[in-house]
Amino acid sequence: MSDRPDDLLRAVEAAVFASEQPLSIEAISLHLGGADVRAALAELAEHYADRGVHLVERGKRWHFETAPDLAHLLRREREEVRRLSRAGTEVLAIVAYHEPVSRAEIESIRGVQTAKGTLDVLMEAGWVRIVGRRDVPGRPVIYATTPDFLTHFGLESRRDLPGIDELRAAGLLDPVEDALAAAMDGPSAETELTDAEEDTDSAD
Repeated sequence: MSDRPDDLLRAVEAAVFASEQPLSIEAISLHLGGADVRAALAELAEHYADRGVHLVERGKRWHFETAPDLAHLLRREREEVRRLSRAGTEVLAIVAYHEPVSRAEIESIRGVQTAKGTLDVLMEAGWVRIVGRRDVPGRPVIYATTPDFLTHFGLESRRDLPGIDELRAAGLLDPVEDALAAAMDGPSAETELTDAEEDTDSAD
């Protein structure tokens, strides 16, 4: 970026910095009267690449975040109010790798029933959302991950989700290795539902 950035660069920088939520390109453009902001975002991202904060795109939304190598300096000791249970971790993994997916399909992959409260916890965390209903008898609700899920785990898109070998090499599978393996290698989300499963989901 030049020593004297132009007005559009400054305006894009200010819009993203001031926003409480990550912004899509369309939202930034709307803030700035319909200006084409793609080149400005790319230039700003390059400018901030070696600084203490980075301008990044997660789930097609832009925001500033602390440089990964400096995050430990800003981390505060705090009590963790709620940690995901094993069931919650398993369900989140299945949704991430198979979305959109219904509760019955989640149960088919896990091999056990899934409490509605587990999905409620994931939705309250802002990581999972309802995206519609499956076009089959009973029209079960289907779930998918959110942009906040990508942001929290530092992913630009679901294409960046790690494979089993990567997770195993990083030592991140314990204690949910079986669940993650099943989530990634299990039946497709398009698996036909039984009448009983359809009835279970339609009650949600």
